[in-house]
Amino acid sequence: MGRGAWCVAAVLPLLLAAAVVAEDPYLFFTWDVTYGTISPFGTQQQVMLINGQFPGPSINSTSNNNVVINVFNHLDEPFLLTWNGIQQRKNSWMDGTPGAQCPILPGTNFTYHFQVKDQIGSFFYFPSIGVQRAAGGFGGLRINSRLLIPVPFDAPEDDYTVLAGDWYNKDHKTLQGVLDSGKGLGRPAGILINGEYHKAGEGDEGTRKPMFTMKIGKTYRYRICNVGLRNSINFRIQAHPMKLVEMDGSHTVQNVYESLDVHVGQCLSVLVTANQPARRYYIVASSRFTKYDLTTVAVIEYEGAAAEAPAAELPEAPEGWAWSLNQFRSFRWNLTASAARPNPQGSYHYGGIEITRTIKIANTAGTVDGKLRYAINGISFVYPDTPMKLAEYFNVADKVFKYDVIGDEPPAADGPVALDTIVVNATFRNYVEIVFENHEKGIQSWHLDGYSFFAVGMDVGTWTPASRKNYNLLDAVSRHTIQVYPKSWTAIMLTLDNAGMWNVRSNVLERQYLGQQFYFSVLSPARSLRDENNMWDNTPLCGIVKDLPLPPPYTI
Repeated sequence: MGRGAWCVAAVLPLLLAAAVVAEDPYLFFTWDVTYGTISPFGTQQQVMLINGQFPGPSINSTSNNNVVINVFNHLDEPFLLTWNGIQQRKNSWMDGTPGAQCPILPGTNFTYHFQVKDQIGSFFYFPSIGVQRAAGGFGGLRINSRLLIPVPFDAPEDDYTVLAGDWYNKDHKTLQGVLDSGKGLGRPAGILINGEYHKAGEGDEGTRKPMFTMKIGKTYRYRICNVGLRNSINFRIQAHPMKLVEMDGSHTVQNVYESLDVHVGQCLSVLVTANQPARRYYIVASSRFTKYDLTTVAVIEYEGAAAEAPAAELPEAPEGWAWSLNQFRSFRWNLTASAARPNPQGSYHYGGIEITRTIKIANTAGTVDGKLRYAINGISFVYPDTPMKLAEYFNVADKVFKYDVIGDEPPAADGPVALDTIVVNATFRNYVEIVFENHEKGIQSWHLDGYSFFAVGMDVGTWTPASRKNYNLLDAVSRHTIQVYPKSWTAIMLTLDNAGMWNVRSNVLERQYLGQQFYFSVLSPARSLRDENNMWDNTPLCGIVKDLPLPPPYTI
């Protein structure tokens, strides 16, 4: 053997070993999904439990971790989980939406495998089929920064997850029956915080186990997610201001707030310092922009405090949505903070990129065959029997759906609502502007899978090209969920650089289920592993692709 060949033979095992060692860490979970009962409002109702828990287990991960979750479906119905805000780079196969994945059938299991690539922040997961979200099955998902990446605040004493949102006191199958009959769901029964409902002054606040405990003089991180079904909430802590440090996976300029509006599907992080007299205090979550008031409280306790109830007077909630709009305008991206990688968040200069396409999305309500439906640009979304992602991969998309049944402009006038599968054909790596128009009287909340976007503008009235003059093109927060106020518009910008089939949906469950959603198809013309992963070997097949031969895999 020559010297060169010997060197290669000697070094190759070391390189392979180094590659193995250098692989990002794995987190493994086994989840059993079952039915159970809870009674937050005094009457029992059926919910979905994960490993017997409601809410489900929290996932505590670090940037670039590989997450492997084996989900066993012990229900009597198909089931899927989606990972709200996790970008699933090159991997819409694991996004867990019905447009990208066949369901996990009763009595079977499926293993999700995804990487939290180049992300940090606060997120959550939930069931994505039908109205199963109204049955629970949700839980927190946090992504911590790697040790070598500096965080723009000192490490907190502890890190708490707060999953708050409105809740109905009927089981999800009953709620789905109401929607299928053509009616709306109406007023929720109340708001839950981490699965619990309490009113101030119940009488046991001095002895009830506190939800969270704080040591005097220490600072704590609270990750607050609105996991509700319908309403925005206002979050506040009695006698404690909150310093905002993160929103939907981005570090923010660290402004201090007495209360924060959190819209459906959104998550944010605040720092709270225990600098008040040692006693018990209320956490308060209340509904916003509603004719009715839904308020719930939870108790936090200073370590060593006497067993006394918190002060009876709750901090007041703000009124009106103009206050909320102004609060949105105060949110700024922290340009001096590192992101999930060792480069400043502001190193991506989104404001100087040329827009290649503008898509205007208008939400409307209407009826089809006398039943309530919600629409996007006149079309109300319905799912086909075959997930659209699989139809594309097996080259039978033309037998399942048509691309671009909506245009980039809403119809000039409100017409009849039609049912169809909405898949917008998007060009890979194009930089697009999306304008959400809300001509209705209620607030909207939108989410985009697979990406983060820059929320550059928001105002009352009708959007025009002249509205761009008031865009924030410097430090808009990069996020995945955004609200649209009544009779108003919101503009976002993003690069469609993540190949896959990605859901754009209303976070309001009733509206989403009855048609207010669509999908972006972002195809790489190269069909290369550089742009998208191959379909996983464990991917379940259904619909017309179930018995088709597998297409040739992507190559480098």
